[in-house]
Amino acid sequence: MNKLAIFTGNAHPQLANKIVKCLGKELSSALVGKFSEGEIRVKIDENIRGKDVFVVQPTCPPSNDTLMELLIMIDALKRSSAYRITAVMPFFGYARQDRKDQPRVPITAKLVANLLTVAGANRILTMDLHAGQIQGFFDIPVDHLFAIGVFIDYFNKMQSKNIVVVSPDVGSIKMARAYAKRLSAGLAIIDKRRDSPEKTEVLHILGEVEGKDAIIVDDLIATGSSLIEAVAALKKARTNSIIAAITHGILSGPAIERIDQCKDLKELVITDSVPLTAEKQNPRIKVLSVAPLMAEAIKRIHNEESVSCLFD
Repeated sequence: MNKLAIFTGNAHPQLANKIVKCLGKELSSALVGKFSEGEIRVKIDENIRGKDVFVVQPTCPPSNDTLMELLIMIDALKRSSAYRITAVMPFFGYARQDRKDQPRVPITAKLVANLLTVAGANRILTMDLHAGQIQGFFDIPVDHLFAIGVFIDYFNKMQSKNIVVVSPDVGSIKMARAYAKRLSAGLAIIDKRRDSPEKTEVLHILGEVEGKDAIIVDDLIATGSSLIEAVAALKKARTNSIIAAITHGILSGPAIERIDQCKDLKELVITDSVPLTAEKQNPRIKVLSVAPLMAEAIKRIHNEESVSCLFD
């Protein structure tokens, strides 16, 4: 492990510190700040020639700053003769535009993949991508982890044996099916129409939810509109209790206010893939750490061991 170096930008230093603690290491030193006009300034403060370098940096809000920090750090590390550079992105930003679903729109997920590769990244380590096919946008290896194991450990402590796992839309069916299988639970799907990126309308619930303890699973919560509408639909269908398990808690705009007002949502369980700032904390929001999972993946990659056992 002497040839291992782990750096972090300003996106989520708390997670990076948890990861290095799990590995029995210390964070490597780098200056990551800004010049007076706002441009990102990076300087690597130690010799990393020939080292296996990992940069822990989820590209969470402010997305433009965190992405640019990551790209510039990768460039600095490449020019410092690092042996291999792995971008550790627990949350992969700009992933929601992964195809041309309308005329004259970009495919930002592919653009970011190109930027990371050109900057000098040799490998990507990420978790719960918005769409699995984003892995194919890269011409370098991508290790795509899943937070399901972290959530399952938490839900196995629940006393309820009458659980139904709910997919809030068609896109999350595969994830919901995996949760249902692991929890030996039923499966339900909410059929909805999306009027805009922020607004949806629930049409039907496919599956038996009446009298059951519902767990809504998804990869991302931004403004929370989809979640609140799903909770309302499930409550109308006479579910017993409702919990949400969502990997990336972006919680932007009116999300916290909506969750606070939604008394039918018993608990929102998220991971620390992105930081939960003080103003976003709420008694009904529970944060689970993915640091042990990310640390194990980093150790296995560094030791040239299989990572596939961590994919489930």
